[in-house]
Amino acid sequence: MFTGYLIPQNINGRISSSVYSMERFDTVNASNQYLRAYELLSLNINQDKFSLRTYLDFEGDLSAGDANEASRVRLYNLYLEGRDLFDVATIKLGRQPIFNSIEGGVYDGANVDLKFNRFRISGYYGGDVPSYQKVAFNDWKNNYVTGGKLITNAIDNFQVSLSYVNKNFKPEDYYALRLDPENNPINVLITHNSNQFSFGSAEVFYDLKNTAAIEARYDYDFNFEKTSKFEFNADYLQIDNLKLNVYYNYRDPRINYNSIFSVFNYGNTQEIEVGGDYTLNKEITLTGKVGDVIYQDDNSQRITLGVSTTYGTLTYLKNLGYAGEMDGLSLYTAHSFWDGILTPSAGISFTAYKLSPDDAVNDLASVLAGVNVRPYRALSFDLQGQYMDNKIYKNDFRFFFKINYWFNTNLGMM
Repeated sequence: MFTGYLIPQNINGRISSSVYSMERFDTVNASNQYLRAYELLSLNINQDKFSLRTYLDFEGDLSAGDANEASRVRLYNLYLEGRDLFDVATIKLGRQPIFNSIEGGVYDGANVDLKFNRFRISGYYGGDVPSYQKVAFNDWKNNYVTGGKLITNAIDNFQVSLSYVNKNFKPEDYYALRLDPENNPINVLITHNSNQFSFGSAEVFYDLKNTAAIEARYDYDFNFEKTSKFEFNADYLQIDNLKLNVYYNYRDPRINYNSIFSVFNYGNTQEIEVGGDYTLNKEITLTGKVGDVIYQDDNSQRITLGVSTTYGTLTYLKNLGYAGEMDGLSLYTAHSFWDGILTPSAGISFTAYKLSPDDAVNDLASVLAGVNVRPYRALSFDLQGQYMDNKIYKNDFRFFFKINYWFNTNLGMM
């Protein structure tokens, strides 16, 4: 009976195999070939309220490049999850993703999520994952992340949250050539102190159906004792077929505590954008936005115009001012045939940019074409080619092929 109880009721996931190829011309007649292969596995084993979830990737360099980059296993997720335990708690143990407005990523540790009526509180602690998501543990003394979040919707149409995150990470030591007292070159081990993030955040979301939606967020840097970011976004939906939008943010550069960059004099930026979407009919939507970015001593403007249809999108972007002058036009289309069995796609874009009115114009052209074939619900094939041309990436051609297989198996009890 005990053995039968441990047998999972459901196994599901996805297996993907892909190949990525790139040919880059360094000069007119000389080019380098690059070829990489990827094997991805997403696997979930479920039994009642418990699940074992894993997500990993094996990548290999088939172009005989750097031997250290020839092959690598990336373990993104491997954790045990218990959901709605005692109708209160959800617990995760292992390597898992963290979704936080301040600091996101993957860590090795524990997450506890508790819910009480219209309140939810979560806390997490663990070690930073080694570079390239290696199958190993990091030094938790100098590399860790901890924090928590409180969320409530006790007031109708409102959601309010408070969160805190503290992340410590130590850069890798390395050797560098330096001069000794007699000016002879020697190898010196360069070490760094562990850098730290310590942030608090408050978020408010208001949603009045078919009328308005407002979201505001405030981030505070405890190490430097100052505002890190303020963000405001509002949609007005009361006018038929028209959605109006106002967006604003104040952003201070995020500098690691104990970092040498903290001694430099740097300024913040402010950004405001207004615009809207107008729905002509079920198939066509028009978009227009105007934005202004305010720097410490100057500013920059941008204009965005677009048309979205059931067959694709057409977008025009123009930048002016301190950030440079740019005109960009892009077209993308995709459409499914035979109930999704065949979905071809194509895109093209042209961009012209110069940093100041007196500079020469830099042009960029890119083209992509692809197709998705899904002969069965659980099996699909993706094929895409990309081409880019400018003065840096001259005649840059890239090729991507991918196979996806989804599986879902229910097992009976023994």
